[in-house]
Amino acid sequence: MFLDVLRRRNPQFIEAAMQLHQDGKIPANAYVLDLDAVEENARIFASEASRRGMKTFAMTKQVGRNSGFCRAVKRGGIDRAVAVDMACAIACHRAGLKTGHLGHLVQVPRHEAATAARALRPHYWTVFSDEKAAEAAAASAGAGHVQDLLARIQTGDDIFYRGHEGGFAAEDVAAVADGLDALAGGRFAGITTFPALLFDNDANTVKPTPNLSTLSRAAETLAACGRRDIEINAPGTTSSIVLDALADAGATQCEPGNGLHGTTPLHAREDLPERPAVLYLSEVSHLHGGRAYCFGGGLYIDPVFPDYDVRAIVGSEPTTSDAALASVEIPPPSAIDYYGMIDCAGSVTPKAGDTVIFGFRGQAFVTRAYTAGVSGIGKGAPKVETIENIFGVAEPWPLLEGVS
Repeated sequence: MFLDVLRRRNPQFIEAAMQLHQDGKIPANAYVLDLDAVEENARIFASEASRRGMKTFAMTKQVGRNSGFCRAVKRGGIDRAVAVDMACAIACHRAGLKTGHLGHLVQVPRHEAATAARALRPHYWTVFSDEKAAEAAAASAGAGHVQDLLARIQTGDDIFYRGHEGGFAAEDVAAVADGLDALAGGRFAGITTFPALLFDNDANTVKPTPNLSTLSRAAETLAACGRRDIEINAPGTTSSIVLDALADAGATQCEPGNGLHGTTPLHAREDLPERPAVLYLSEVSHLHGGRAYCFGGGLYIDPVFPDYDVRAIVGSEPTTSDAALASVEIPPPSAIDYYGMIDCAGSVTPKAGDTVIFGFRGQAFVTRAYTAGVSGIGKGAPKVETIENIFGVAEPWPLLEGVS
């Protein structure tokens, strides 16, 4: 679904990636990033958020915490990251992004709290419970500072992705704030939830969830207690055009992730300010039974849309032509994605070694894919800057030094 907008709005990127792969400079099974477009997108977010008085933290998990991506985001004016987990925080810290927000979505494990407090010094640390708040505060006190804590709050009417549940009861938010303030090494700084916004397929637009109303009501409760200067963190489906809705609801922080590479659901339906800046690259391995099999490893298509005909560009020369499009069957989530299966019945006649280009909203950090950052595409001089694994660590592709 994202391939159509990618072909239309960033065709040079597709062609550059195909050429680099055919030249042996990018591996198969790679999320490839247009770093110049990422920088442009980050600049849009930084400007629009600043105009509304909002802080911006970059989410990097979807593109494997790639260090080139982190540096491009920083050049675009966003110098802090939101980390989905400790591995994400460490990768972003190593790449030069400060830890703006830690602990949401994944809480910090007990024996890693000291590392977070001493080495990362997050601007904000989200906690779901009294136990996690105590751990964060104690670690921060041991590191010699007072940590700003965000309380994740929830009600029975809020919605969560399965496995994301947790948080303080919203009706107790005043007592929660007092409790966090009472911790040595901790200070109540604000409230958060996820998701605050979601894409509605039927309405074809982004809508607020009940969670956003929960934040607004909780902020009113806190204001009545004299707590008016608080942070309100409201992530989810963040493109620059939703910032007004977030600001109107009182949000003080935004956390673009897919928006930084132009792959929120709304980007597939409308031309938003951010250009598409990521693709998934594979290669035809072999043919069998009327199908061509391309290498997998990163074929995770974030299920934000109902099932649709997944297509890819297949060829040995750079192209964005309709004639190069073929339907591809992706293994179900219950199977390992060793290969994708390309339909050979159409206009495409794949052969071993052909490049295969997908456009989808991925989650590189849950795959075994490479990530590759490319600069200079808009200038006609593409250059591979980084080839890394999903932890943002450089891979010596294609040669493994020291292997005998």
